[in-house]
Amino acid sequence: MGILQQARPAVVICTRDRPRATAFYGEALGLTLAKEDSLASVFHCGGITLRVSHVPDFVPHEHTILGFTVPDVAATVPALSDNGVVFVRHEGFAQDALGVLTLPGGTIHVAWFKDPDGNLLSVTDA
Repeated sequence: MGILQQARPAVVICTRDRPRATAFYGEALGLTLAKEDSLASVFHCGGITLRVSHVPDFVPHEHTILGFTVPDVAATVPALSDNGVVFVRHEGFAQDALGVLTLPGGTIHVAWFKDPDGNLLSVTDA
């Protein structure tokens, strides 16, 4: 057995403005705030810990850093949009009117959005 095979992962997301990011993850995405300490806001998310940590000089990456697997992307996108989440369109991708990309084969769907710091997130049924 691998050393960390039974370990439960924790996700760390960086932010320049923790109060703003905490509001986004809690209110717009609907995650439950578990606690706050001097370093991070900690959310419950699908059985793991999501830590939103303050990093004053943080610069976001251009690629997806966190994806949420949901049962129905087409239902999740409008619900998140109603909470103020703005979905991203990528040049060269055949996204539908909601911003959802259907991958070849037609069974996997994905839509991308950014948090207030520009971290690229996604919802998918993969």
